[in-house]
Amino acid sequence: MKKVLVFLAAAGAWGQDLSLRDAVRLALRENRAVAAASEGVRAAEARIEQARGGKLPKVNYTESFTRGDNPVYVFSSLLTEHQFGESNFGIGPLNRPDALNNFQSQMTFDQTLYDGGQARHAVKAAGLGRDLSEEEARRVRMETIAAAARAYYDAVLAGESLRTAEQAVRSAEADLRRAEAVRAAGLSTDVDVLSIRVHLAGVAEQRIRRAAELDVARAALNDALGLPLDTPHTLTTALKPADLPDLPLDALERDAGQQRPETRQTRLATTLARTEEDAARVSLWPQVSFHTAFETDRQGFVTRGGANWLAGVSMRWNLFNGGSDKARVAEAGYAERRAQADAQRADSAVRLQVRRASADLRAAEQRIEVAQAAVAEAEESLRITQNRYEAGMSNVTDLLRTETAVLESQTRYLAAVHDQRVAALMVEFAAGRLAAESEVLN
Repeated sequence: MKKVLVFLAAAGAWGQDLSLRDAVRLALRENRAVAAASEGVRAAEARIEQARGGKLPKVNYTESFTRGDNPVYVFSSLLTEHQFGESNFGIGPLNRPDALNNFQSQMTFDQTLYDGGQARHAVKAAGLGRDLSEEEARRVRMETIAAAARAYYDAVLAGESLRTAEQAVRSAEADLRRAEAVRAAGLSTDVDVLSIRVHLAGVAEQRIRRAAELDVARAALNDALGLPLDTPHTLTTALKPADLPDLPLDALERDAGQQRPETRQTRLATTLARTEEDAARVSLWPQVSFHTAFETDRQGFVTRGGANWLAGVSMRWNLFNGGSDKARVAEAGYAERRAQADAQRADSAVRLQVRRASADLRAAEQRIEVAQAAVAEAEESLRITQNRYEAGMSNVTDLLRTETAVLESQTRYLAAVHDQRVAALMVEFAAGRLAAESEVLN
C-alpha cells in the first residue's frame, strides 16, 4: 500500500487531478494481472536456465555411514578402507565377521558427451516458452490499458451526463418561473405551470439517476486502477472528439496479423510443437556419457581409511520401450498441425476485430457530426421557443418538446464522442499497437 500512496502522490492522483495517461500508468503499476504475467515471464526465463543445465556437468557429493556384519559388506568395506589383512582370510572371520563401521565420502562427476541434440532442443523449447510468456504479458498489459481507458471514459461520460442533466433542471426551473410570470400576466392557465412542473420532476429524476451512475462509474474506474473504490480524484482529460489521422484498413489488418499477441502466440506455438517433435525424434538416438568418482572409506570418521577412484564412458541406446517414443513423435506432429490451424483461425479473428473496431470508429465520427449539428439546432430552437412562449406566441407543449430535444441531442452527442474515443482505443488494441505511450491516450 505504501508503494501505491507514493505513486499517487507523485502523479497528483490522490484526491487531485488524474489524466487518462496517469490512470493508465497507475493501472499498469498496480494491476495484479500484470504483476502475475510478469512473474510468469521470470519463471519462463528460469526454465531456460534449467534447460541449459542439461549441457553442463553434474557434480555431486555424498556422505554416508553404514554398520553391519554382512560378510560381503565387511569384506568389500575392508578392501575399500585399505584395512584388509592376512587375518581376514581365515574361514571364521570370512563367514562370521565382527560388525564393521564404514564412513564413506564420495564425489561424482557426470558429463553427457552426446545426446542427439536433446539438450539443445530443450533450450530452444524453453526459449519459445519464454517468448510465449512475454506475449501473454503484453496481451495482459494491452487489456489492462484498454480496460482502464474505457473505465476512465465511462466515468467522464457519467460526469458530463450529470452536468447535462443539471443544466436541464436549471432550464426547467427557468421555464417554470417564466410560466408563472406568464400566468400572472393572464396569458396562460395553471395547466401550463403544472405541465412544466411535471417536466421538472422528470429531469430532476434523470439528474438523480445520472448522479448514481457517476458514483458507480468512479468506483469501476478505481477498481480498474487497483485502488480502493472510494478513492477521490478529478478527471482532467476532457471528453472531446479526437482528431485522428486516416487509418487504412489494410495497414491495420497487416499490423494485427504481425503484432497482436494472440497471432504471435499461435506462431510461437507452431514452432514449439515442431521443436518438441524434433526432440521426440532424437530421443531414439544413442546417448554417450562420461562418469568419474572419487571415494574415501573409513572405519572412523577421520581414521583408518583409504581412497579410490574410477572413471568410465557409457552408451545407452533405447532400442525398444513399448512404442512410447514413436507415439510421442506422432503426438508432437498432431500438435504442430493443430497449432497451424489455430494460427489461421487467430489471424482471421483479429482481422475481423480490426474491421469491427474500424467500422465502430467511422460510425462514431459520423454520429458526432450529426449530433453536433442537432445540439446547435435544438439549442437555437429552444431559445426561440422560450422567447415566443414568454410573449404568448407559443404554447407549453412546444416549450417542453424543445426542452426534451435539447437534452436528448446533448446526450446523443456525448455518447457519440465517448464511443469515438473508445473505438479509437479499440482500433489500436485490435491492431496490436496499444501501449502506455500510444498517441490515442492523449
